[in-house]
Amino acid sequence: MMKALLLALAMLPAPLAAQEATATFGAGETDFLMRSTTDITIIRPVMERFAALNPALTIRYEQWGSNDLFELSRDDCASGGAQADAVLSSAVQQMVWLVNAACAAPYRSDATAALPASRRWRDELWGITTEPAVIAYNTELLAAEDVPRSRFALLDALRARPELYRNRIATYDIAESGLGYLFAYSDSLEATTFGALLESFSRVDAVATCCSAEIIAGVAEGRYLIAYNVLGSYVASAGAPQVGMILPEDYTLVLSRGYMIPKGAAQAAAAARLLDFLLGPEGQALLAGAGLVTDMGADQSGLASSARRFIPLSPVLLVARDPGRRALLLQFWSESFNPAPLP
Repeated sequence: MMKALLLALAMLPAPLAAQEATATFGAGETDFLMRSTTDITIIRPVMERFAALNPALTIRYEQWGSNDLFELSRDDCASGGAQADAVLSSAVQQMVWLVNAACAAPYRSDATAALPASRRWRDELWGITTEPAVIAYNTELLAAEDVPRSRFALLDALRARPELYRNRIATYDIAESGLGYLFAYSDSLEATTFGALLESFSRVDAVATCCSAEIIAGVAEGRYLIAYNVLGSYVASAGAPQVGMILPEDYTLVLSRGYMIPKGAAQAAAAARLLDFLLGPEGQALLAGAGLVTDMGADQSGLASSARRFIPLSPVLLVARDPGRRALLLQFWSESFNPAPLP
């Protein structure tokens, strides 16, 4: 009965929230609407440069949570009404679903064709960034020898000193964060550590919370000693020297944010120009300056090629959206972070 209830609840549509923030770039006669999960403060230099190169545009940039952005994009697609001109999301499993539901317009250029197969699908979805999921830590409160450099080392640390880490480990709340869910789902495929990590998180009362900025601020302030599976791009752009990061040596997940041109976009040509700009040399350099593009070569990252797990833009991610699988993962997660009280 409980399993059936959880499944039903997981399939219910959630109420839409308002966008988290907005910004306007340029002052041209043509309105252009971009919806994205990327923080405005991080992507601002990129959008300002594109607006300068396209003076005919006034770009309204809306920052959304990933789940709300997905539901809005899905509903706009189904209704056939006015839609955004471009959508950019870190929850790429949701973007793959939208493309599979015929919500995207095709486009092909030299820049998109040059992408590796794992970063483009059906000429309708493109990965524009390179962002590792990292272990962040407070450099002032953890000695260098105590910083876990793999999930196995993190497990050992939590088992050896549970009181030190009690209430001081943080990660994404996967029920609220589409990106957090994607990372947890990807971790669940690595059967050697996933269950043990959740068990250890439960024992030390780890905190599951909403978003990258809140988690990183908590590490910087010392409320958390360690943050697990946060995007390295947000750590790099936070400007907090007391927050260090580790690319886990057992394996590091690598995300490419998905860019889509909705099939009903009024300014599809401008959206295509923005895509080519983001993939071009200047756009990639600006994204790198914002922390959104990381050189994952061994010389730069120190990570062996066998330890890099690039999350592909492919139908494989549709499995992550399966309602039954999602309900089970959410139940497992909830039991770990909200355990039932002892009788």
